[in-house]
Amino acid sequence: MDKNYIQKYFKKIGFHLNNLNEKDFLALVKLTEETSRKKKKIILVGNGGSAAMSSHVSVDLTKQCGIRAINFNEADLITCFGNDYGYENWIKEALNKYYDKGDLVILISSSGNSQNHIVAAKYCKKNKINLITFTGFNGKNKLRKFGILNFYLDSKNYNQIEMVHHIWLLLLCDYITKEKF
Repeated sequence: MDKNYIQKYFKKIGFHLNNLNEKDFLALVKLTEETSRKKKKIILVGNGGSAAMSSHVSVDLTKQCGIRAINFNEADLITCFGNDYGYENWIKEALNKYYDKGDLVILISSSGNSQNHIVAAKYCKKNKINLITFTGFNGKNKLRKFGILNFYLDSKNYNQIEMVHHIWLLLLCDYITKEKF
């Protein structure tokens, strides 16, 4: 067993966790709370591990924070919309059906270059929908240019990106409720 690998791994994750832009995070808290006060909802979307994360965070926002939140992780929704509109368009089409004026959209993409996220982000921009992005890999990824707030992790490791994004989003829940840790 390479204990040095384990120490380096956790040190790298700690480094990324501590690089959260506090000003942007507090702006996210404010946007989330304003969205809730206006009786609007948060819509979270991701692919793969980011989809699982969006599911977890939407439940915690709803249960723990009392903020209405949904995610698009139903296989029937994804396959129906993907089949009828093309996989690259399914998120945009889901937003077209589920978005209500004043909702907040959070797109989570490790690469920031998933075509279905880019199409959805363009839809958000065209329709003046508040969009927050969580990305990694390359600081010049396509998704980052669409968000009003963009949380970026400078890493090419999927698991580290997803873990840090997940912790940042769960921090949002705990920060809002001031949960004890």
